[in-house]
Amino acid sequence: ISHMGFVLIGIGSFSALGSSGAMLQMISHGLIGASLFFLVGATYDRTHTLQLDEMGGVGQKMRKMFALWTVCSLASLALPGMSGFVSELMVFVGFATDDAYTLPFRVAVDGLAAIGVILTPIYLLSMLREIFFGQEKAELVGHTNLVDAEPREIYIIGCLLVPIIGIGLYPRLMTDSYKASMEVLVARNERSMKALTAPTGSGLIRQAPFQAPSLS
Repeated sequence: ISHMGFVLIGIGSFSALGSSGAMLQMISHGLIGASLFFLVGATYDRTHTLQLDEMGGVGQKMRKMFALWTVCSLASLALPGMSGFVSELMVFVGFATDDAYTLPFRVAVDGLAAIGVILTPIYLLSMLREIFFGQEKAELVGHTNLVDAEPREIYIIGCLLVPIIGIGLYPRLMTDSYKASMEVLVARNERSMKALTAPTGSGLIRQAPFQAPSLS
């Protein structure tokens, strides 16, 4: 939900930077979301539960799984050097520098987005704490086989982390692939905005003349 919020802000921006950030955020979300969903499934296969209050201390027996969870969670909370950070920064700056909206509105929207940036590490790190830290639950340990991550699972997460980190370090790997189409889209949006906001002789916004719907 947090990631899609940034996508909507970027789509609502009339700047090339914000729109490009929205596209990059969708790509980033696909990679990060896939890795987290995969880890949820892998963890459920071992614990047979999705309730956080039934877990605890799992990291003592599944250290590799804990490392994979930590890296993917840091990617989701937009750690610098990963794709989420670049895309969210592009959306922030693109919307803040967009002249299509008033300054108070831009400040309000970026402020709400900043609250999401603050809340994301809180709930992700709290999830890691409840799953992997603390004392082991005797019932969980006694009735499940908490084997660590297997090479197949490490390979799958690694295949997702390579583009996540690669895009974070060099975003042009992706942005250059859709740069031309994004510039055309932004230029068309700018022409539409100018047509809608062009002042008339009375100083009002120009609007299309009203036409009554035909009954035929």
